[in-house]
Amino acid sequence: MTLFLGLGIAGLVLLVLTLVFDGVLEGLFGGTSFLDGLFDGLLSLPVIAGFVSMLGFGGALVLGTTGLGAGPATAVGIGAGAGAGWLTWRFSRSLMRDEPSATPRGTDLVGSSGSVVTPIPAEGYGEVLVYLAGQPVKLAAKSPEPVARGAEIWVEESLSPTSVAVRPVQR
Repeated sequence: MTLFLGLGIAGLVLLVLTLVFDGVLEGLFGGTSFLDGLFDGLLSLPVIAGFVSMLGFGGALVLGTTGLGAGPATAVGIGAGAGAGWLTWRFSRSLMRDEPSATPRGTDLVGSSGSVVTPIPAEGYGEVLVYLAGQPVKLAAKSPEPVARGAEIWVEESLSPTSVAVRPVQR
């Protein structure tokens, strides 16, 4: 029973370590070409951790609740471990295939309107608040003419990821 519980706890510890130190172990073996891809797929550390923990806890459960010996407990543990490993592998594959949404770029702001938060001196920098996809974005802004705080502006050009060229809206 102690061996099975030890395996279950060791599997959980390995799982926590793989989640906390994601990629560290794989990085340790980065210079050795014969280990390339070893920790991918069915031999990934989360899959191994799921297998070991379910082998241990499944075996301990059988030993503790039935009168069966270590052989049947090991067989049940291997079955539970294989199931947990397969589910972990399928779940991680589905997560890795999940496509992230497109990240907005500074050029997406061109043509947007906003308002001045910090006054912009002529040929100097101030701050503006612009809305991108409904979210407020505060950026450094440059204008050829001075723009007062609270004035409405129009984004003319993206200068960098955090700054834009603007012009005041004439009413």
